Amino acid sequence: MKAFIDYTLQFGNLNQQQIDLITKKAVELQLPKDEYFSEAGKVAQQVGFVLEGIIRVCYYNNKGEEITKYFIEENNLVVDLESFDNEISSNSYVQAITDCKLLVFSKKDWTELLDIIIPWQAIVSKIISRALRQKVERRSPLVSEDATTRYLMFLKIYPNLVNRIPLSYIASYLGMTQSSLSRIRKNIR
Repeated sequence: MKAFIDYTLQFGNLNQQQIDLITKKAVELQLPKDEYFSEAGKVAQQVGFVLEGIIRVCYYNNKGEEITKYFIEENNLVVDLESFDNEISSNSYVQAITDCKLLVFSKKDWTELLDIIIPWQAIVSKIISRALRQKVERRSPLVSEDATTRYLMFLKIYPNLVNRIPLSYIASYLGMTQSSLSRIRKNIR
């Protein structure tokens, strides 16, 4: 819980009473590898904070191929925001790719915190804004680069992930086949 409170306090101030209320609403969840935090076709019902492990957001394209959109590592919020906020079916899967430990807030509790704690809305807005900025900063440079450059940039963007997640997910994220990624990795060693 301390990691979550420290994380939120980067974005605004909360008093001890507010921190205590937030703490009471959080539930610790063990999410085993390959399990889903939320699924396509369903409405996202919870917000999580990754204490341990790595999560990916993925979808299936019109050819039935699995595409990894991005990764979420420790000390970051995880939520299918569009589905959660608008109460619409998600088009993405949010999946643990390692065993994960999360702090989880139900939709009801999260909404209650937004209603009761005045600075919480501003803090959440700043967190979401930063996450969206990071997503764009991480994806944009990859779009126009050759495969080797994309992989080298991935190593810079996600330095702690490369040895913790399957190559197939990295290849999917980078828009290449796993065999292409293996060749690239072999050539740059």
